[in-house]
Amino acid sequence: MDLLINRLTASILVAGCLVAWFLQLIAHSPISPTPLTLQHSYKQEGPFAKNNVLQAVEKLGEGVLDRPEDTAVDSQGLIYTATQDGWIKRMHSNGSWEDWKMVGSTPLGLTVSKSGDVLVCMPNQGLLKVNDDQIFLLASEVNGIPIRLADAVVEASDGSVYFSDASTKFGYDRFFLDLLEAKPHGRLLKYDPITKKTTVLLDGLGFANGVALSLEEDYILICETWKFRCLKHWIKGEKLGSTEIFIENLPGGPDNINIAADGRSYWIALIGGMRSRPLEFVYRYGILKHIFATYPYLLEWIGFMDNQTMVVKVGEEGEPIISFDDSNGKVISLVTSAMEVEDYLYLGSLNANFLGRLSIDKFRI
Repeated sequence: MDLLINRLTASILVAGCLVAWFLQLIAHSPISPTPLTLQHSYKQEGPFAKNNVLQAVEKLGEGVLDRPEDTAVDSQGLIYTATQDGWIKRMHSNGSWEDWKMVGSTPLGLTVSKSGDVLVCMPNQGLLKVNDDQIFLLASEVNGIPIRLADAVVEASDGSVYFSDASTKFGYDRFFLDLLEAKPHGRLLKYDPITKKTTVLLDGLGFANGVALSLEEDYILICETWKFRCLKHWIKGEKLGSTEIFIENLPGGPDNINIAADGRSYWIALIGGMRSRPLEFVYRYGILKHIFATYPYLLEWIGFMDNQTMVVKVGEEGEPIISFDDSNGKVISLVTSAMEVEDYLYLGSLNANFLGRLSIDKFRI
């Protein structure tokens, strides 16, 4: 009888400790998660078949660039990139790199404006305009809400600037919490150069990331990273103001998106490690999300942001055309942007000390 009582007492103590730990975990967790059940993504066949084509990339500026997240090109053919050590750097036609402007912090998306200025998304700051003479803050808040995680930017022919604010709740250093919480904190913003005002075009987005304008500038595409899809938002014509799904169930989290050279298709960089089976299991259960949010180092154990990477080209109706990957990150991993210039695809990465360049002439479709 004494043995039974002792076992029962021990069981009660263990159960009590577990309940106390659970309550403390919930109380101190940085997130209030929503379960996320994903649909099956595209199978790794057809346009998404593994091919390891990205293992053939040329490494530009190796050792000079610190995790170049995005790229842009100006009217003279100079390639610009934003690096995680705070520099905007540019590559000249002879292949040499110039430390052009120090903007500080960790710049993300950028584009070259029609006037030759470089527009830069700065986490915890907002939208910058950079030129040879100055660095100017264009926008830092909208309707009293700070632009916490400016991520990607594109300019229209009339000078209007469209850019994403990935999360109004979590900053760049804690972006993974937005993915775990799975509540839509992202926004698509528009900066008007005439009025100098910024407005919200769309809110309630699932980590608003890459943006791209159509050739006719009648719609804008916006990537939702943890929803594994891209939306099409109409800014002109009969569908003005309406939004529809452009492509969904992607095999990785869409990061940046750029219009292709043909003006009818788009290149999307996909973060493959966000759709591993263990992660999809975690996405479904709030308690697991609390655990990984509280102990984020555990995410590495289940393949979060692992080495597999892919870029996919999709048509104007959102149909997959072709993809290139490095399935185990042997040469390049965590590709965050793909920009087509002439016969090359320039690849940004948050896990590389170079800018990737891939000859795609033989892959034209």
